[in-house]
Amino acid sequence: MAMDQLLGSPLAALVFWTAVLVAMVIVAAYLIGKLRRNRDNPSASASELIADFREIHAEGGLSDEEFRTIKSMLAEQLQEQTRGNGSAS
Repeated sequence: MAMDQLLGSPLAALVFWTAVLVAMVIVAAYLIGKLRRNRDNPSASASELIADFREIHAEGGLSDEEFRTIKSMLAEQLQEQTRGNGSAS
């Protein structure tokens, strides 16, 4: 009975949701770091990365907000790549 009361307490809920938030921040930091490393890697195009992150988002690995942030960053990179390819022609 004491264990049920502990798990139902506001303090336990606060600790649980804080841990969830910390885990989400760690995942987001990892994904953004990976995105930045991939940005320096010319072998991965922005359109390929958007497709990869779209798949991760569809599987539930990214929230809508995280996906929008990543997509906007990649959209800028894709525009730069497009401008670079257009000016070289």
